[in-house]
Amino acid sequence: MSRFFRTVFPLLLTAVLLTGDIPCHAASQQVSLPNTSAAAYVLLDADSGRVLAAQRETEERAIASTTKIMTALVALERRSLTDRVTVRREHLIGGSSMYLSEGETLTMEALLYGLMLPSGNDAAACIADVCGGQESFVRRMNEKAAELGMTHTAFQNPSGLDAAGHHSCALDMARLMACAMDEPTFARIVSARTASVGTRSMTNHNKLLGAVEGCVGGKTGYTGAAGRTLVTCAERDGLRLIAVTLHDGSDWQDHTALYDYGFANWRSERAVTRGRVYALLAVRGGQAPCVALSAAESFSYPLAAGEALTLRVELPEETQAPVREGAVLGEAVVLLDGAEVGRVGLAAANGVGAAERVRSGRRK
Repeated sequence: MSRFFRTVFPLLLTAVLLTGDIPCHAASQQVSLPNTSAAAYVLLDADSGRVLAAQRETEERAIASTTKIMTALVALERRSLTDRVTVRREHLIGGSSMYLSEGETLTMEALLYGLMLPSGNDAAACIADVCGGQESFVRRMNEKAAELGMTHTAFQNPSGLDAAGHHSCALDMARLMACAMDEPTFARIVSARTASVGTRSMTNHNKLLGAVEGCVGGKTGYTGAAGRTLVTCAERDGLRLIAVTLHDGSDWQDHTALYDYGFANWRSERAVTRGRVYALLAVRGGQAPCVALSAAESFSYPLAAGEALTLRVELPEETQAPVREGAVLGEAVVLLDGAEVGRVGLAAANGVGAAERVRSGRRK
């Protein structure tokens, strides 16, 4: 017999089920998918990874300074924000700059602001050098890309300057940004419109901050080979979306239009609520005949008009006492049109002790 037998609950997760939870906002007036100027683009739900709109999203292209999203993540892995770094002459490379000077000393945090707001190539070179050297740093960038499932990505440098073999795709960059926005320090830095480092006053190149409702961060890029590249994130009504455009001369307008489309046509549906009881499981040899199983975490998923989720609970036929509170004993599987889109562990809401055994009329 398989480990799980399947108990199917054909429950449409409508507003009736969601009473008391975060409300699911009905989609506003429908907005048509825009025609963009991008050679490739994607609109991604950051939390579920669902692609809401895309065109040539896996086509490998130059990505310019959007590379620095990965540079920042690797730097945050390797060094503390308070580490102090001295600038050397070899760090002063061309292109966009935070205007470092040879011999000055800055914190890693200051360099990260210089990396992400004015897109300093000098900051990128300095960060890579202090984090083990460029070769080691780029190797880690590629390792992390593999960990994130970025199968169409290869990095050759930390700045994004044009180089043979340095490329990614819109989908990979959206997945990278979704991961990056979960890193609190990264999210704080890219949401800043301005920052001061010593006598420097730096302005974020991301013009969508403050111009597009809910925009919370992003990274611009431009080189001759890549054209204009842009990766941004916006949040509204429980949805967190990532937009990526590659080689797009109208990137600001296209991101605005993609967000208008996404937030008008999709809604976030709470499928599973952390702490809510979803099943009872029989307990063999326990002080109670069964144990309640509650969701170990919440799960939401973006839906378009006319779509609905169903929930299936997978449990063993029974479990043996004693049962430890919090032990994961089953799973809630979330389905869209019969296809699995997520699953959440179901844990014992309380402990169940083993029943005392009685032998020959005497307690043991």
